[in-house]
Amino acid sequence: MSDAVMTGTDASFNADVLESDLPVLVDFWAPWCGPCMMIGPVVEEIAEAHKGKLKVVKMNVDENPRTPQTYGIMAIPTLILFKGGELKEKMVGVLPKAKLAEAVARHI
Repeated sequence: MSDAVMTGTDASFNADVLESDLPVLVDFWAPWCGPCMMIGPVVEEIAEAHKGKLKVVKMNVDENPRTPQTYGIMAIPTLILFKGGELKEKMVGVLPKAKLAEAVARHI
């Protein structure tokens, strides 16, 4: 995993995401999820491209069930963009890089 991507947990979610000064893209995923593996490199590319302007957090839903439940995650991969502690966009499934980059650009 790129150093531009951090691992999030239920315990660190408030500090890592909700209290962040930067917009945060959270990737809810699991290691057994094929589509999650497909979008993973795209998420890392977005993280590298926006280093210093966007925080990217990957959260394993199997190891951290509380946060996905709080945000109604019913399918993975789900990507949620937070800004100022508020949910701004929720995207489900494998997205083209251009569509994900466009969503991020609206909030940075």
